[in-house]
Parts: sequence; C-alpha cells; structure tokens
Amino acid sequence: MRRLVLASLLVLLVVPGQAEAARFAIGVQNGADESAVAKRVEAVAGHPVTKIGSFALSVQAPTARGLRAVKGVAWVERARPSRRLAFAPNDPLAVRQWYLTRIHAFDAWSQMPSLENVRVAVLDSGVDSGHPELQNQIVDGRSFVASSWENDTNGHGTFVAGEIAAALNNGQGIAGVGFPVDLLIAKIVRSDGTISPDAEARAIHWAVDNDARVINMSFGGVRDPHDRSRDTYSRLEAAAVQYAVSRGVLVVAAVGNADSAPSEPWGYAGYPAALPHVLGVSSVGRDGTVPSFSNRDARYNDIAAPGEGIFSTLPRPLTNSSRPSCILQGYSDCGPMEFRRGEGTSFSAPQASAGAALLFATNPALQPDQVSNLLTRTALDAHPDTGCVRCTNGHDPLTGWGLLDIGNAVRALDDPLPEPDDYEANDQPATAASLWGRKGQRIHATIDYWDDRDDIYKIRLRRGQLVVARLRGPQGADTNLFLWKPGTTSIRSSAADQRQLAAQSTSPGSIEKIRLQVRQSGWYYLVVKATSPSSGRYALRYRKRAPRARATVPR
Repeated sequence: MRRLVLASLLVLLVVPGQAEAARFAIGVQNGADESAVAKRVEAVAGHPVTKIGSFALSVQAPTARGLRAVKGVAWVERARPSRRLAFAPNDPLAVRQWYLTRIHAFDAWSQMPSLENVRVAVLDSGVDSGHPELQNQIVDGRSFVASSWENDTNGHGTFVAGEIAAALNNGQGIAGVGFPVDLLIAKIVRSDGTISPDAEARAIHWAVDNDARVINMSFGGVRDPHDRSRDTYSRLEAAAVQYAVSRGVLVVAAVGNADSAPSEPWGYAGYPAALPHVLGVSSVGRDGTVPSFSNRDARYNDIAAPGEGIFSTLPRPLTNSSRPSCILQGYSDCGPMEFRRGEGTSFSAPQASAGAALLFATNPALQPDQVSNLLTRTALDAHPDTGCVRCTNGHDPLTGWGLLDIGNAVRALDDPLPEPDDYEANDQPATAASLWGRKGQRIHATIDYWDDRDDIYKIRLRRGQLVVARLRGPQGADTNLFLWKPGTTSIRSSAADQRQLAAQSTSPGSIEKIRLQVRQSGWYYLVVKATSPSSGRYALRYRKRAPRARATVPR
C-alpha cells in the first residue's frame, strides 16, 4: 500500500494566478528549443512565460486547450497551490489494480469523502448478486434475456461491475473506482454471448426510467463505412441511445476490440461508441502504448483508459468451477484464462463510467455534456514521451484526448465549468430543437467536431417570408450554416437530397450568414455545422420578416 500512496503524490507548482485564469506547467519536447517554445506559448496564452528549465515552462492562461497544440509542447499540467497525499484504500487486493494509480482514481481526496450516491447502469451479462464486493452496491436489476440477471455464467458483467463499484475501503478484496455508485444491472447477453438490438434498446429504456445517470456498455458491433454488409449500424440502437441522451444520461461505451473486425488494428470505433454524444473509450497498456486490439478512430475515440492486466471481480460459481483450489475465489486469478489478465476496451470503459459517476456525485447539478467535457479535456495527453509513439499532441485516433485522469477531472470542478448545452441531442431533423417566436430568437449552444458536428433547429416560416440567420462560431473554428426545406429527412451528405437545401453559407472562419426569402410555408431546418477540428460555444441568431404586400417570390 505504501507503493500506492507514494505513486500518487502530487508535486505541483505554487504560483499565484488571476481569478479568470489558471497557471500551467508545460513540458518541452526533447530536442526542442525552449526559448522558441516559450515565445510560441506566450503568443497563445497572452501572458509572460517563466522558464523552469530546458524541460519545462510555466504560464498563466484561461485554458490548457490551445497550449497543447503549440509546436514543441510535450505535455500540459494545471498547477495547484498545494501538495498532499492521495487517499489510499485499505482493500488488500488494490495493489493488484495497477490502473488505479495510472488514472489517479483517488488523488483528488486525502481521505475517503462522503458523496451523493449516483446510479450507474451496467448493460452486460448479469452479475453475481451475492458477491461480497457487490451485494450492497446493487439497487435493482432486470433481465432482458431468458435467464436471471443475478446469474452471470459468462463473468463479463461481474468483472465490469467490480471495476466500477466494488466496495471500497472495506478491508477486503479490490477497490471500486466509483465508490458512491449504486448499480443498476441489466442483463442483455444471451447464453451464446450475443446481444440483440431489441434487448439492448429495452435495457437502455429501463435504465433511463430508473434514474441512471451513467450507462456503461462494454460491448460493440463492427463499424465499416466502406462495406455496408459488414457494418452493424442499428437504427433501434441509435434511437435508444438518443432517448438516453435526450433525458440527461451520459452513455459510455468501449470503442471495440479488433478481434471481431476484418483486420487488427481496426481503424473505426464500433457501435454504440460511434454514435453521437457517446463517450467512446479505448485502451492503453502499462507502458503507455496502445494495444493492437484497441480500435482506432479519428472522430469517435474520445478518451483512453488502461485495458491490459486488469484485475477485478468474477462470479464465485465460475471461479469455483474453473479453479476450485484457487485461494482468491471471486476474483480474476481464479477465473478462466481470458480473465486472469483481463484485457480489452470492455475493461477500459468502466473506468471512465466510474470517473463520470464521481463527477456527478461531487456536483449533482452537472449535465452529461459537461461531465464528458471535463473527462476528455483534463485527460493526460498521450505522445511519444508517455509511450505512445504514434500519438500526437491533442486529439488523436489512438487515444482520443488522452489518458483518463480522474484526479484532474475532479479538481477541475473548482474552476469555471464548461458551458452546458441545452440543445445537446439535436443531431437529426427528427430530433431537431423547435424554436418558437414570431420575429426570431438568439441561441447559445456548443458544437464539437469530434462528437457533435451538427446542431439542427426547426423554425416555422411562411411563403414569401424573409429569414436572416447569423452565426458566430467558436473562436478559431471553421463553421458553416445551412437552411434546409420542409420535408428534409437527412442532412448527411451520403443520404441527403441536395434539392432540399434552400441556402448555405460557406464563408471561411466562424462568422456565417444566410439571407433568404422562402418560397413555401412550413418547418425549415437551420443547421450549424463544425467543419474543422475544433469545439466550443457559438451564438446563433435569426430574424423573420413578414412578406411585403407587393413582394415577388422568386421562382
């Protein structure tokens, strides 16, 4: 346990900062000229840079996001005004959970805090409901297949549940990362190991209606944009996820393992991770490399977490039948070979789900998009110096925004929070946000190139009416503004009927404008689209003007 404590020491800079900004330590890449890097950092931050040495700089800035992209920067770390020991659980098998220190699971607290309970739904193969680590953590369960949710012959669901919510600081077994979690168990895995979209959709609906704030889905189907016969996209699954998102639930999913794809590594996240607003989680190994089984994706891979050598709980009947003479019954060591050194994105996703639950528990007023942003934007950027040779600064296909850092995410709650998006689930014409008003309206929302490229609004226009829409997108972003005609069913380039496009603004940059006198009455779709790698808050304003008495409607 001493090893766990020492590995979790926070050694941070003590530099006073202004209320509207924070202090950041910035690593200089090996071989880079620190003076040149300092000048570039100063230009981005707008504040003087302090040189710590050839290896690091220090600067005050409103956010770390722009700093990570500066040429020659290896890493960015928020400075804190103190140093302290992290909370160390007394669970004896926590020393086997190497991932706890890697994701800084308990670094935000010097002792175990009292937090509000948060419901997390685990959609999986069921659970050993009498397991000593889990029996007091489960508040409800339901099976959507032919066997009881309290019987987990597969073992996968119990393994995942243990990572998230195994009893913490109880002097036995392992330490669950999400210690304030109440588990909702939804069994959706058939006896042959398959999952039907129908069972998955009904389980999502049940979890949402039973007050889950996080849904963990450690499974996935192959996504192949170039071969529809292999692609497993399901409208039912997408609709169920949309239902959860629209009701304020954060959905977390594994990006998938390449063992079910045509080649390894596979370049696309699977479903449901590749659906809008789902937090897609990939894997990293002990040495910081990305295992070949972990799917890559330039858009839908949001964050990474440890996915090799994972130690967790297993159903006791399974371990007893597998290795009856094994001492650690109910844990990985005594299970079938595939669980003894658990690997896969299936076991990375639960860590992110637990991290999300900790944020909700610490600040119950948070919205799901805020939690997702906090987790991804406080992640430890992966790059060659941390073991990921092919990773680049900022978002990359292998690790998304980087390695999950729960300590950073929880501490970031003391800083200005990301702005919530009240229109988060408006990605398709069928789910467009309806805007009312006889003369127009002003909207503030967020857009994200990687996870929320399109925001769609429905506005009612009359034949001959003039509509003027103006967009001010996130600073430094490239955005577009579209107006689609009544009857539009899709705005996706591959499926959209371009004859339904009424107007489009294609100005470079983030300032866009549309001015059009419409030819027919009905509900039009005003679309804000992110067209370059960027994210942030935008302002959209539109005005309606009644048709003039003698106006001529263009044909």
